[in-house]
Amino acid sequence: MHLNPWALGGVGAVLGLTYYLGHRTSRYAKSTDDFLVARRTVRSRRNAAAVSGEYLSAASFLGVAGLIMKDGADALWYPVGFTAGFLTLMMFVSAPLRRSGAYTLPDFMEARLGSAALRRTSTCVVTIIALVYLFPQLQAAGIAVTAVLPEAPAWGGSVAVVVIVALNVVAGGMRAVTLVQAFHYWVKLFALAVPAFVLCAVFMGSGGAGTAGSLGQPAPPEFTEETTVSVESDVVLRVGEPTMVHLPVERPSEPMLWVPGVDYPVGEGTTLLFPAGSSVPVVDDGALDNAGWLRPMEDPESLWWTYSLLVATFAGTMGLPHVLVRFYTNPDGRAARRTTLQVLLLLGLFYLFPVLLGSLSRLFVPRLLVTGETDAAVLELPRAMLPGVAGEILVAVLAAGAFAAFLSTSSGLLVSVSSVIATDLLRARLRDFRVAAVVVAVTAAVGAVLLPLGDLSLSVGLSFALAGSTFCPLLVLGIWWRKLTWAGATAGLVVGGALVLLAIVLNVISRFTGGWAPWFVGQPALVTVPVAFVVTILVSLLSSHRLPDDVDAVMLRMHAPDRLGFIRDRRVLRPGHDDERARLYGGKHRR
Repeated sequence: MHLNPWALGGVGAVLGLTYYLGHRTSRYAKSTDDFLVARRTVRSRRNAAAVSGEYLSAASFLGVAGLIMKDGADALWYPVGFTAGFLTLMMFVSAPLRRSGAYTLPDFMEARLGSAALRRTSTCVVTIIALVYLFPQLQAAGIAVTAVLPEAPAWGGSVAVVVIVALNVVAGGMRAVTLVQAFHYWVKLFALAVPAFVLCAVFMGSGGAGTAGSLGQPAPPEFTEETTVSVESDVVLRVGEPTMVHLPVERPSEPMLWVPGVDYPVGEGTTLLFPAGSSVPVVDDGALDNAGWLRPMEDPESLWWTYSLLVATFAGTMGLPHVLVRFYTNPDGRAARRTTLQVLLLLGLFYLFPVLLGSLSRLFVPRLLVTGETDAAVLELPRAMLPGVAGEILVAVLAAGAFAAFLSTSSGLLVSVSSVIATDLLRARLRDFRVAAVVVAVTAAVGAVLLPLGDLSLSVGLSFALAGSTFCPLLVLGIWWRKLTWAGATAGLVVGGALVLLAIVLNVISRFTGGWAPWFVGQPALVTVPVAFVVTILVSLLSSHRLPDDVDAVMLRMHAPDRLGFIRDRRVLRPGHDDERARLYGGKHRR
């Protein structure tokens, strides 16, 4: 791989414009309201683009195409779930959440249930979700950097994204980030749409077949010419047909025959040579042949895993703190609901293109099925289909869009967790917000460099499971069930979060000890979300004597039409402050 000056220019332009827009807008950010909720004046159209901009993360821009390339029809549930989650958000959460007048998720929990202890617990969970979601964004920036500067270290992308994001967030908070994220959505849509149209035209002009064969053929993809593949990380490979494999560096005189039904571990740094006409080996969790790639898996375990994924994306969207914080910026509940509807349209349009690019990648860059680095498929595809300057220009466009994805999602995550820390753990001053932003940015950068890289969409899928098992039950029940108590909410939050974190730990252990974990450890939402709901309801019923005194007034405020004027925005005060207690709870406040 060689230096691509076009891509370097495209990435530099996105980074420069991001900093410029953020810096220019930050001049108008003066108050705490500006930094936390952009003074609640963002109209639905711009807010919809901003929500879409921060929601379409590295998992959407790179990861979805990579999973489509590797898993085929099974991976289609990712874009479906990522999009349809906003339908449930629109139906159950967006408008009442805005009418609550809260600034952050923990602030909403305290406004609804009057418990400072619940607020502190929520703060810890928000921070964990944000960091779990932020790590893969920064790691994906390293993948993009290697496509632009092959000799540069992967951590350079993480550092570049952190620096630009931190500068914008520290300078202008939500006010600056809103314009930047709206701009990034259109950059990402353009960056995927143009290469998709061009490469589809090239594909159709070539007769509908790629260098690895045709997707309509039931056989596995194959190498049409002698191909050398360097494996950069440990993988386990399988083959769909008997395949001759040479190790030109390790044992040049000892070709091996790989047969179906056997797992072949390949260590980091190994070089494999495949003769022309060889079937392409696939990492152990990928589709072996095109026939299996085109149809969903039919075994019960895969079916339950798919159901669990859908629960995670549907419920998780309602619990993602960096998405929910955007609805606090709308003027009223009606604007929040209109924003959500527009987001559905924008996301539906966007996800058409990763599916197309992932399908083409299986035909034209099959070596990624061997290395397992399918997240890089979008960036590798143009060179394979259009050698020369045209392919390099398309790579530049895609690299620019990829960096827009890292920047916008990282900005939203950093704003949301900094807001929570500043208002809940510090004194809610502008200096506290800025200090929190710097500390979280540095922590995220260090974690992204040190933690191992997995499939981006799978990593983000666990973040959705965590959000869905913690905040989704609290929001749905807190908005629609007046009998929810702070004791029930706390129990559901702790139990749901602990179960997902336990599943993550067991999944990591399983990877290094033979892969013994069942499906619900890899994607636990189908178990953990219902458990969290049940625990929350049962504990609330057992502690019904602890209902907040003002529950009827709060429920009326969340559900009354906007034109009746019941919306009352909360003050930005440190939780437990005497003025806030007296104003909201008549001097009573549950610790």
